Amino acid sequence: MEFKDYYKILEISKTATESDIKTAYRKLARKYHPDLNPGNKESEGKFKEINEANEVLSHAENRKKYDKYGKDWKNGEQFENANRTQRGAPNQSGQGGFSNDDYSDFFESMFGGGRSSFNSGYNQKFKGQDYNAELQLELKDVYTTQAQILTVNNQKIRITIPAGVENGQVIKINGKGGKGRNGGPDGDLFIKFNIGNHSQFKREGNNLYQNVDVDLYTAILGGEITINTFNGKAKLQIKPEVKNETKVKLSGKGFPIYKKEGEFGDMIISYHIIAPTNLTEKEKELFKELQNIRTK
Repeated sequence: MEFKDYYKILEISKTATESDIKTAYRKLARKYHPDLNPGNKESEGKFKEINEANEVLSHAENRKKYDKYGKDWKNGEQFENANRTQRGAPNQSGQGGFSNDDYSDFFESMFGGGRSSFNSGYNQKFKGQDYNAELQLELKDVYTTQAQILTVNNQKIRITIPAGVENGQVIKINGKGGKGRNGGPDGDLFIKFNIGNHSQFKREGNNLYQNVDVDLYTAILGGEITINTFNGKAKLQIKPEVKNETKVKLSGKGFPIYKKEGEFGDMIISYHIIAPTNLTEKEKELFKELQNIRTK
């Protein structure tokens, strides 16, 4: 296997921080993305290399192994453990804890093929590399279950995103990572969701929060107002003499609960009472009259 300098591919130094790696990856991924370079095979190859480098260096444990073992980072640690055991094995006189037969049995149980398996090394089965991807969505996108097609390492993958996914949540797609080695299972794809919110609602878990303006007259006398929910309008009855910052709960009007179809959180409404402005002379007289009545 040819050695690939992942640091050189991402145009960073070996002392690069996690933030440096992320910044470099995003910059180069945008530059060489197949959608921006249609039909350009060189860009496709570069984009694949960039993703491969990022998947190794952005994962702390994988980066540590890569720095130590280079192109053999996936299985170098296992071979080192085996070599360590071999160095501590007894000589042919049979003295010590392992006989030659015990030694073969040990490697057969560890690698599934006795001495020949150990000596061949690369004939062992290894799981393919796991891939990591990030998906940018808006809050409205995860209010309902939806299907999307992602391009990961030039492979189109159709996924179903369940309603109620949270910001920062990571889901695993089995078998959609790198190809397994020597007949080993394929790696997995881990997708992290970055969910923006440009709506009027604030989300906390499965609940939604919003502030609703109530005019002074309705706050004093009571009445009916129409408010927005995430999937339409709703009418709300306000009791007379409601106080500012009063909170009411609308059960089942919040956000979908992840992987619990038909179940929703609640919506919490906070009333903000708005004083009238630009009063006419007549309105001012009436307020003064009311003031006089209240102070007598």
